[in-house]
Amino acid sequence: MQEYKQIQITKEEIVPTALRMRHDGRRLVMIYGFYQTDGQLRVSWDYAVDPAVESYYVVGEGSVPSVAEIYDEAARWPELELYELMGIDFEGLDTSKRLFLPENLLETQGKGQILVTPLAELVDKRDELLGEKKEASEE
Repeated sequence: MQEYKQIQITKEEIVPTALRMRHDGRRLVMIYGFYQTDGQLRVSWDYAVDPAVESYYVVGEGSVPSVAEIYDEAARWPELELYELMGIDFEGLDTSKRLFLPENLLETQGKGQILVTPLAELVDKRDELLGEKKEASEE
């Protein structure tokens, strides 16, 4: 089994850590975020440091520097995902285009909020639309 090391860093150490890892030829494995059981946001950057994975993380920061300039698409894509889905601000990241969610989601729903419609409501809406189409075709 691969060893997994977790190392807490400060917001100011994110970019120097990424630069050091890139200089040493380490691959960026993943960037992810989640809320800990105490409610604090945790953002982690995992690097392949054979034979281990080293996870550098910060806690309680809703805004962190982007490492997309250092790791290109390997960083840009997960940073955009975290921006869209959790509202984490990656300083310096171009967020003018959306990956998955509608372009106007942030304006209509609020930053980082995803509203899930219950299946029963979707079925009702579908049936309503099908009924309208049927009436229109009969006219």
